Amino acid sequence: MHPAFSVIFLTTLIGAAQGLFLALFTAQSYAAFKLLPQPDAHAFYGQGSLLALVLLVAGLVASFFHLGHPERAWRTATKWRTSWLSREVIVLPAFMGVVFLYGLAHWLNWHPVLMTLPGGLPVDPSAILGVAGTVLAFALFVCTAMIYACIKFLAEWHSPLTVINYILLGGASGFTLAAAFAAATAPELVGFLAGWAAIITLLGLLGRAASLYRNARLKPKSTLQTAIGIKHPKIVQKTQGFMGGSFNTREFFHGQPVAVLRGVKWFFLLAVFPVPLLLLFSGMHGGIGLLAAAFAVQYAGLLAERWYFFAQANHPQNLYYQSIA
Repeated sequence: MHPAFSVIFLTTLIGAAQGLFLALFTAQSYAAFKLLPQPDAHAFYGQGSLLALVLLVAGLVASFFHLGHPERAWRTATKWRTSWLSREVIVLPAFMGVVFLYGLAHWLNWHPVLMTLPGGLPVDPSAILGVAGTVLAFALFVCTAMIYACIKFLAEWHSPLTVINYILLGGASGFTLAAAFAAATAPELVGFLAGWAAIITLLGLLGRAASLYRNARLKPKSTLQTAIGIKHPKIVQKTQGFMGGSFNTREFFHGQPVAVLRGVKWFFLLAVFPVPLLLLFSGMHGGIGLLAAAFAVQYAGLLAERWYFFAQANHPQNLYYQSIA
């Protein structure tokens, strides 16, 4: 498939924002149980939510560049019963709204006790918003990934690993960003967040390696012989019937040689996993420069990873368009 950079930026930016929000609420939950020191709510939770919201808005803006008629974007929400894209369009603004309210509650230091759990743990509005945001964050991961995983004829995408990798890679980038952000606003949380970022990054490596292993061993269900109903063992396409390109050759094939795909694959494998891990371990004790570099390198790698994710999908129609002339 042809990778659209608008979608690449959309999925990576909102994935990092979802991971960042999950990191914020995870820290809040641990602090509520006295397992972590309580950071400055205004600086860490409030400004952290603002950063997540900025990433979400940037991803949403990027998505509009993929639309032929942006003014009709609202119509995509009307098919929510059958379309994962429609569900994503509904869940994304709902998540943005909850992130805004969660950050606002911390920004204004609005923490009235609404109830007390049996163990004596007080529950305030930010806790309820945090739970709602967590549910919406995972729902958004699933909706975004299922847009691709539900397409049965693209075998490279049609796998539970697609959903797993969207969750793990978004979570890894979000927790890595949270560690760098904590180095500036809540140094006492850096080790905790960097440790979780490293764990999720390692899990992401296992998930992505599993998908690469699986996809490398896929065998197409169709061949030129079955496609045109001729059993001759040697069929070679010489022309597609016209001299120039077409929508099919532009949108359903990446147009790059095998060497480019191989180079992109090894770049993202290095940039998303081992390099950020080394930087995370090196900056775990508060090195903001190293932690910021870990996020920057990992995000650059995720852009390459998402490009490769789209490019690797081999549309069956490419059987008919192997050669332009």
